[in-house]
Amino acid sequence: MNKPDLKIHIGSLELKNPILVASGTFGYGLESKDFVDINKLGGIVTKSLSLRARKGNPPPRIVETPSGMLNAIGLANIGVERFLKEKLPLLNQYDTKIIVNIAASSVDEYVECVKIMTHEKIDAFEINVSCPNVHEGGLEFGTNVAKVGEITSKTVAVSTKPIIIKLTPNVTRISEFAQIAKDEGAAAVSAINTFVGMSINILSRKPKLFHNTGGLSGPAIKPLAVAKVFQIHKDVDIPIIGIGGITNHEDAIEFFLAGACAVQIGTHNFVEPNCTEKIIIGLEEYFIKNKINSIHEVIGKVNLY
Repeated sequence: MNKPDLKIHIGSLELKNPILVASGTFGYGLESKDFVDINKLGGIVTKSLSLRARKGNPPPRIVETPSGMLNAIGLANIGVERFLKEKLPLLNQYDTKIIVNIAASSVDEYVECVKIMTHEKIDAFEINVSCPNVHEGGLEFGTNVAKVGEITSKTVAVSTKPIIIKLTPNVTRISEFAQIAKDEGAAAVSAINTFVGMSINILSRKPKLFHNTGGLSGPAIKPLAVAKVFQIHKDVDIPIIGIGGITNHEDAIEFFLAGACAVQIGTHNFVEPNCTEKIIIGLEEYFIKNKINSIHEVIGKVNLY
């Protein structure tokens, strides 16, 4: 059997394979170059960028939990200007797609970030709508359907690259948010961002995170993430990039069967920095063993009872 076809198209974005690294787990894409062959990845999703540099939250801001991790990094980053000057030229030396994740505290900031970077050598933007909405009393943009629609429409309007909306799972019906993203021109949605979680030190009686709560990621959330992807795929005709607790190719295939066309590997990069390469090899071997010629033969093909 010939080598299986793992290519995926998301709007004008073509991925040579569906394995990406998730924002915030791979730095700016260069920190793990000694551990993984970046050229073999379908793409890199950068650490979240804001218009200006952010220091993030004070420590402690990472806590290990059973089968997962809580983080409250606070979107610490170097800002758009330094990224374009210091990081992007180095990233462009690699044969992989570069997807820049954008985090902002206002709609105007999202728009300005996209506008500044849209003509650079970047392949797509992932818009993180799970950021604090400073002008609306600290609520997440991502829990407000109208705001997600506004952010989508306004970033699409100034972008020459595909816009991917990264959805929060902390809502009742995630498909409503995927639908508004599609209606306003998004090329795809990423599902899901982290769940809100908390861990408390029973001796000090203080939260283990300085921010009190944080985002839960890792294998503990995988069944929840698969269910969110399935819900979106059932209700909305839009490409889905699945995220949540993936550690091996079997996990990735679950997401494909639920309806994802690509996946991002997140927390497990900290445990096994070369896991993405192993997942790509595992996918190819699984497809060959099961006589599957193309990944499109698997996407959304779960056999329901």
